[in-house]
Amino acid sequence: MGQNTFSVAGVDLGAATAKAVIIRGKKVLSFSIMPTGHSVSEAGDSVLKKSLARAGLSFDDLKYIVSTGCGRRSVSFANRTVTEIICHAAGIASIMPQVRSIIDIGGQDSKAIRLDDRGNVINFVMNDKCAAGTGRFLEVMARVLDVEISDMGVMSLASQDPCRISSTCTIFAESEVVSLRADGRSREDLFAGIHRAMSHRVAIMGKSVGFEKEVVFTGGVAKNIGIRRAIENEIGLQVLVPEEPQITGALGAAILAEADLVG
Repeated sequence: MGQNTFSVAGVDLGAATAKAVIIRGKKVLSFSIMPTGHSVSEAGDSVLKKSLARAGLSFDDLKYIVSTGCGRRSVSFANRTVTEIICHAAGIASIMPQVRSIIDIGGQDSKAIRLDDRGNVINFVMNDKCAAGTGRFLEVMARVLDVEISDMGVMSLASQDPCRISSTCTIFAESEVVSLRADGRSREDLFAGIHRAMSHRVAIMGKSVGFEKEVVFTGGVAKNIGIRRAIENEIGLQVLVPEEPQITGALGAAILAEADLVG
């Protein structure tokens, strides 16, 4: 595999972000991440062009492309489409072969996936019907509390008395947070409570698939240290995070593209 001289790409079109990864012989040449925006098909085209430019390649240099994510069928130039569950598994298996459980939280959905020792999917559960427990939920809470979403994680670690957020619906949870703020609760305690509520939802998903060591956390929300710590406390296991947690689905798509070519 390491002797391959052809380049392939994986494009992951999520509801919130578009990702593309270009590899050759399983080595990552470049990747790009950008907001999906109003046009899913345009996002797929743009994110791949950015990755090609960073790799110093043209579209004609690509031998095969696999698309994934909820917008995968909008990628007209893809040779094949694969579900995000399979692609996340393939991506993680390639960089963290010791992992047996994946927690993925993106902008609009969340997933729990269990793998066997060869990186095959044994079981999974996915929530794409409710914004609670997703990046969108955190965006709403950051706006309500007038804080940059990137600051929420570190701020929550300073909490001495996390608030109890009982609602599992984003709309009701927002009202609950507003009431707690009016009662004088600190933003640190509110963020810690929000993260604890999200981690509880993750733990429920985990019980249905059966979390096993090692556990990895992917998706844009994995960059939030507060939710990562809350999940660790909730499930009682250490949680690993890849160097760039947002591209594992696109990486897996690229790996599957390469596998299709070599047979």
